[in-house]
Amino acid sequence: MDWLSDVQNRMKRKNQILFGKHSEFLADLEGLIQQQNHQTVILWALEFGDEIVVDMKKRYPDEERLANAVSISRDWAAGKVKMPVAQRAILDAHAVAKEISSPVDMALCHAVGQACGVVHTSGHAMGLPIYELTAIVRKHGVPACQNPVETRKQEYVERLLYWREHNEEYQGDWAAFITKES
Repeated sequence: MDWLSDVQNRMKRKNQILFGKHSEFLADLEGLIQQQNHQTVILWALEFGDEIVVDMKKRYPDEERLANAVSISRDWAAGKVKMPVAQRAILDAHAVAKEISSPVDMALCHAVGQACGVVHTSGHAMGLPIYELTAIVRKHGVPACQNPVETRKQEYVERLLYWREHNEEYQGDWAAFITKES
């Protein structure tokens, strides 16, 4: 079954999330993520988290929790704050989704939360594309979403490969719990 048919089936079942965690469409991205060190995946996820925050700021200029979650998660990755502080900020980002009515923006809030959760474990990494691609489908509808979804997936792959090659150029600090893993 092609990914678009799978998405349509999920929509018919009224699923909120339109891509599965182990979606065949995302299998290559998932495999690539699993091959990377934690720093690479963090840099990748927070870059996309920042991008989503900039987009959301256009519609919700007074909403600070999404940007705060990314900023505090970056501080957590640097060892400047502890997990409970970051966890609270991430949960606050997810809470924004409960306060808005747009299914597109709700999915984007969760994408930001998942991106931030990557600092804890790379296991959260697939949450970012699952939620953001869901938002893209909801924004464009089927079948008009095909090109934007496939383009965004390719951007995920390209930026992950970029960070794999350039993560040592990152000028920020890393917390001990992250450098111990590498």
